[in-house]
Amino acid sequence: MPQLDYDLQAIQEMREAVQNAKEAQLQYLKFSQQEVDRIVKKVADAAFAKSAELAELAVQETEMGIIEHKKLKNELGSKGVYESIRNEKTVGIIKEDPVNKIMEIADPFGIIAGIIPTTNPTSTAIFKTLISLKTRNAIVFSPHPSAVKCTIAALKICQEAADSAGAPKGIIGWISKPVMAATTELMSHKDVKLILATGGGGLVKAAYSSGKPAYGVGPGNVPVYIEKTANVNKAVKMIVDSKSFDNGTLCSSEQALVIDRDIKQMVISELKNNGAYFLNESEKSLVEKVISSVPGQINPKIVGRSAFKIAEMAGISVPAETRVLIAEETKVGKEIPFSMEKLSPILALYTVSDSSEAQDMCLQILNLGGRGHTLALHTNNEDIAEDFAVEMPVSRVLINTLSSIGAAGATTNLIPTLTLGCGSYGGNITSDNITARHLINTKRMAYGVREVEFSKSTEFRRETPYSNNSTSFGQVINTGHSTAKIDENIIAEVVEQVIKKFQLN
Repeated sequence: MPQLDYDLQAIQEMREAVQNAKEAQLQYLKFSQQEVDRIVKKVADAAFAKSAELAELAVQETEMGIIEHKKLKNELGSKGVYESIRNEKTVGIIKEDPVNKIMEIADPFGIIAGIIPTTNPTSTAIFKTLISLKTRNAIVFSPHPSAVKCTIAALKICQEAADSAGAPKGIIGWISKPVMAATTELMSHKDVKLILATGGGGLVKAAYSSGKPAYGVGPGNVPVYIEKTANVNKAVKMIVDSKSFDNGTLCSSEQALVIDRDIKQMVISELKNNGAYFLNESEKSLVEKVISSVPGQINPKIVGRSAFKIAEMAGISVPAETRVLIAEETKVGKEIPFSMEKLSPILALYTVSDSSEAQDMCLQILNLGGRGHTLALHTNNEDIAEDFAVEMPVSRVLINTLSSIGAAGATTNLIPTLTLGCGSYGGNITSDNITARHLINTKRMAYGVREVEFSKSTEFRRETPYSNNSTSFGQVINTGHSTAKIDENIIAEVVEQVIKKFQLN
């Protein structure tokens, strides 16, 4: 089929999906909290039950990751996310403050465009479906071209469960022929009110350039610092487990080890005990060419591949049980492949003298391409942990845990999510873990609680000092022109009352 015809079919399919979603969402607006919650639970349960099947489909189609790990991500995206939002009020009046006489009312955005990545396709599709349904939004998806089948399989499971629970037909839609033209038009469609963009940097920038509100994510070039007071055995095991989880496809996985010189040899020994392979200089050079042949650009063929496979691509021999490839590094930059975000089981290792030098090194790594995302730290020194939390330009500082899944809420009490905001550090509107509350407009009804009286001796002038022939604004101020005389004592009293009110609060 000619590409033009294929593109036109994709665009038409997208338009029909948006129209169906629009009609369904208007019906969904009338659903009660109880009806919404019943639908969300049914969808979460159905997706959770198919976690293993969807994981297998994802690995088969994308050739990325590990089935058992994709299953865990699907479980987090379904049951984990559901448990975090199930008691949240998202319909009608969601909060009442009788003391301050303020009421908050939830109102959905409408139709959401959901962009799906190839690295975590099924789990992201489930997650975005759940938070959209919870907030009475409709959602239309654009899958990654390399993950179309598994993404649609996940969406069909969600759709069938929603239909059986009474959701309006068309509340979940998708493009089965995802091409850039259709995805771009979806994001700029007049009826789409919000974009949930998870994918490459170019796609996220396109979402922000669409003229629509968008939640995007930045790159996650995550440094992990092992400070000298850390439990080295435990820290190293966590890091290797985390970095090899799903072959490093999570953007929150560790990318560079930063180690105190005092414990370096102990750390290296434990890394080897946990399946890490240290590259010598000639092997490092070969792997660098596989990581990146163009400065600043990662080879997509390494993403989600095993350490053994990547070594094979580089033409070097490593043990079959190798979990992570590591090379020592001293520099950071686009021309230094090991210092970039790699989304594969490859780590750079930097050596520092103390926590101050560690901060400098971590900052360089983040500035290369991870600002706003995540930093991991293994330490038993709370002062150092707090200092890093205060000083580092990241949205999450994770202490003594697996960064890859800890950032997403699996091993921490952070909100379970598959979309990690990076704040203004990373060019995002929020630094939160994206969840249901980010998909509602909150209206506020407020009663007057303070009375204001103005002087009754008000004089009005017929002429205006702002006509074309009038004096300038500055002259008006200087010559004392005004439209009314207000009692300055009353104004001062009102201002003082307001200040006292906020001081008490």
